[in-house]
Amino acid sequence: METVNIHYAKTHFSKLLLRVNAGEEIIIAKSGKPFAKLVPLAPVSRRTPGIVDGSVSDAFFEPLPEEELQHWE
Repeated sequence: METVNIHYAKTHFSKLLLRVNAGEEIIIAKSGKPFAKLVPLAPVSRRTPGIVDGSVSDAFFEPLPEEELQHWE
């Protein structure tokens, strides 16, 4: 893990972000003291359309019985 000063981080921010995106962690220091940490984000999981295709029965879409509807009113 590399430590860089704020001036370097401001000047080379894009390059630092590329390194962080590649998995590195970088400490930004102010007056030689750790001030902030650049870390990669966890990968975002994407939804897959149709993953539960067929798992919802037709009964789900049928009207509720009258007794059940009265409880909702």
